[in-house]
Amino acid sequence: MMERDEVLRTERLILRRWRAADRELFAKMNADPRVMEHFPALLSRAESDALVDWAEAHFEEHGFGPSAAELKDTGEFIGFIGLSVPRFEAMFTPCVEIGWRLAAEYWGRGLATEGARAVLDHAFALHGLKEIVSFTTVGNVRSRKVMEKLGMTHDAADDFDHPSVPEGHALRRHVLYRLRRDSFGN
Repeated sequence: MMERDEVLRTERLILRRWRAADRELFAKMNADPRVMEHFPALLSRAESDALVDWAEAHFEEHGFGPSAAELKDTGEFIGFIGLSVPRFEAMFTPCVEIGWRLAAEYWGRGLATEGARAVLDHAFALHGLKEIVSFTTVGNVRSRKVMEKLGMTHDAADDFDHPSVPEGHALRRHVLYRLRRDSFGN
């Protein structure tokens, strides 16, 4: 369980629970077409705030969730990295998913991979999870590279149409990556 004040620290990041001050920057990210390229729509401020509320409720219910990510040296909020239980049904649910969303100016620095490794280590060691999945749109090359750097594997037979994306939408098809605890870090 991640307590209210518990944080995960990496060389460059602090992953922590959400603060009120994060909401404005998170809303700005969720309104950025670059950040939201692989999502069906940009989020309004209210939708972005609802996502933060959901993340905090997820922590309360499950003891883990999407953690706010900040740079260790500046304290600057840069997005989120963390775990969640998907809110939809698919052939691979119930499961625990790892995901991330960083502001565009922080892409290409290995921050998502660094933070996700810490989250996976924490999840496998403390939560006893046997497998963690991640999924994204077929064309999200950046996120797929992070998944592969984490040691996650993709089997095209697991690809699926995301039930929350409207039928016929270009982003409906998703790829699924898996990582088993016994293969993490090998």
